[in-house]
Amino acid sequence: MGQKINPLSFRLGITKNHHSHWFAQPKIYSEYLQEDEKVRNCIENYVHRHIRNSSNYRVGIARVEIQRKTDLLLVEIHTEFPALLIESSHGQGIEQLKRDVQRNLLNRIRRVHITLTEIAGTYGEPNILAKYIALQLRSRVAFRRITRKAIELEKKKNIKGIKIQIAGRLNGAEIARVEWAREGRVPLQTLRAQIDYCYYPAKTIHGVLGIKVWIFRDEQ
Repeated sequence: MGQKINPLSFRLGITKNHHSHWFAQPKIYSEYLQEDEKVRNCIENYVHRHIRNSSNYRVGIARVEIQRKTDLLLVEIHTEFPALLIESSHGQGIEQLKRDVQRNLLNRIRRVHITLTEIAGTYGEPNILAKYIALQLRSRVAFRRITRKAIELEKKKNIKGIKIQIAGRLNGAEIARVEWAREGRVPLQTLRAQIDYCYYPAKTIHGVLGIKVWIFRDEQ
């Protein structure tokens, strides 16, 4: 029987860190956890709602890191094009996003501070690449074609290997199956290997397709 584990949680404290940095008592821990999820969903919804002219940016958020103080919430957004987010809503993008985030917070948080961090390279993160694949699958592009295209995009980066897996009713087939493609090495059981991983569901007219992306960058 196979024993599966998330590649990111497998390497916590070794090559990976948490995306949320805070401490809470057990009785309010679940509230903070749900609040973090609401904040991340709010940011994703804001991008899809206000930034519609640039299809590249709609999948441009790599990750959102959250840090809590006594009455302050620090949100750091890692994205490809931070200028587009700043210029949205007639130049009030950050302020509008801050107000949207504030509505999803508990009363004990009175201040919100949002910073933008630009990541190097387009489609260099598994989250961005998985969302790009999902966007193409929703446009009814053949999964083999988009998989080859995604691997070609990553081969231009300084990486050692990449693996892409898509599961579900591929190309509208009646029976669901799993297909995957790999280029280079992806050592999943090596703790010192810097593996970036993402799972993203693509909602298509034939059902939900599960997309998994592994990117092997280097070894410590």
